[in-house]
Amino acid sequence: MSKQKQLNKTGLYKRLSKEDEKAGESMSIEHQGILLRQYAEEHGFNVVDEYADDGYSGTNFDRPDVQRLLDDAKSGKIDTIIVKDLSRFGRNYIEVGQYIDYIFPAYGIRFIAINDNVDTADRTSTAMDMMPIMNVFNEWHAANTSKKIRAVLESSQRSGKYTNWNYPYGYRAGDDESRTAVIDEEAAAVIRRIYDLRLQGHSARTIARILTDEGIPNPATYYTKLDGGKWNRPCKPYWNPETIRWILSNPTYIGHTIQHKTTRVSYKNHKVVQIPESEWIINENAHEPIISKEIWDKVQTTYEGKRGRSDKSNVVHPLSGLVVCPNCGKKLKFKSAKDVHNCFVCRTYVDLGKKYCTSHHITEQLLEALVLDDIHSLLEEVEIDETKVKERFLRERSKHTEQSRYSDEKQLKANKNRLVELDKLIQIAFEERVLGKMPESVCISLCEKYQAEKESVQRTIGEIEKRLAESNKDDEDAEEYIRRLKCYGKGESLTREMCLQLIDYIAVGEKVADNVEREIDIHYKFRKGESLEEYQLKRVKTVP
Repeated sequence: MSKQKQLNKTGLYKRLSKEDEKAGESMSIEHQGILLRQYAEEHGFNVVDEYADDGYSGTNFDRPDVQRLLDDAKSGKIDTIIVKDLSRFGRNYIEVGQYIDYIFPAYGIRFIAINDNVDTADRTSTAMDMMPIMNVFNEWHAANTSKKIRAVLESSQRSGKYTNWNYPYGYRAGDDESRTAVIDEEAAAVIRRIYDLRLQGHSARTIARILTDEGIPNPATYYTKLDGGKWNRPCKPYWNPETIRWILSNPTYIGHTIQHKTTRVSYKNHKVVQIPESEWIINENAHEPIISKEIWDKVQTTYEGKRGRSDKSNVVHPLSGLVVCPNCGKKLKFKSAKDVHNCFVCRTYVDLGKKYCTSHHITEQLLEALVLDDIHSLLEEVEIDETKVKERFLRERSKHTEQSRYSDEKQLKANKNRLVELDKLIQIAFEERVLGKMPESVCISLCEKYQAEKESVQRTIGEIEKRLAESNKDDEDAEEYIRRLKCYGKGESLTREMCLQLIDYIAVGEKVADNVEREIDIHYKFRKGESLEEYQLKRVKTVP
């Protein structure tokens, strides 16, 4: 094909990635443009358009102007493409090779890479023979650069430097080298309010509604206001329950930073994937906390399963969501009344009738008085003889954990024995292979199977040992039991926070007759921080 035939409609393509910017002026978009225009003028090319992707990686072709270039080439708007070198067009050797060797020839497109001496009008040249090698080298360069960037990023994160583009709502990046978080007081006040509302027993959905009703801007709206509307993206002013849950579970607010939670599949595939929690980079006490550790621990124990429901005034009853029916297992519904006492009634009974469950009716006044009196009596026991209460707690705790501990110890012994067996089996397989008694493929298959089982057994052993270690923290839990009683037991009336911190659930027995007593089982919980085990102390009360 004659070169002169291809001189009428030329497109000049320029690309610069963020990493290429560090190479200086020789790699700039402006410098590439000067070089390309000069070459086109000297060789008589008629330039009809210029295409530039500034700040885009060459590892894939999801670039706006390279797509426009390819569309114009396929439609016939241009019939010649000129680039500075092959790496400017792309660093994926497979895709670059497909375009130059197959797609461009099919559409009659001439491709020129100036610095690499590549010109598809002369496919017999040495440069064309070397082109596959140059493309492979360009991709290697991209892979190597990606590896270095990841290593530097991870090193910065481990040294305490915050590498994300912005901090979570409530903070802003500091001016120091590590970008240490600085509290944004306006947003931090909202964070504290969210935690206070959660301690009062409000669900994430109710908190979102309260903040929306009060006209408090959500994080997206707040950021838009901060930058004067420069963040040009539509955002609704409403609070979302998921945002509330994220805030309530984010350890950034107690001064910790967690990074390296996600990564890209590769320098070619930019799909975001989750990194296992064991590989997260956590820097504790990295900045000033907005929420105290004590409040954080309380909030983590008031999980959503016990959230209760708020009334029309957004008030949650102290025992809402904590009262259950021992027969059907459903929660008792709180019913308010104008002329009679408020009460709790089995939800199954309310929804389906007495054919499926009985009412388990109990008045709010009676249940609250019973629970408050029992909490006071527990505190009184502590004040009379704290040591005796602690000993009783430990004695009851040992009964509670003895069976599960025995089971764990039995499993641990069995798994350790299996681990020894697997090591022997792997050794036997290798010896059989060396002696020529076993084909190599069979040996490899068996060893892979044994190794996979070995890794699974090792994980199981780790989990059991962790549970056993947790079960040894009886003294700490006893101290927590007494601390919570002292903290909440002096209240003159039940509060939502008191109930969430002290009570796991209350099972209300059915009332058989007016003069027959029924059981009310109060299951207390005393858990320190984020311990894995939850200890329940059951107190059986009887009421007429």
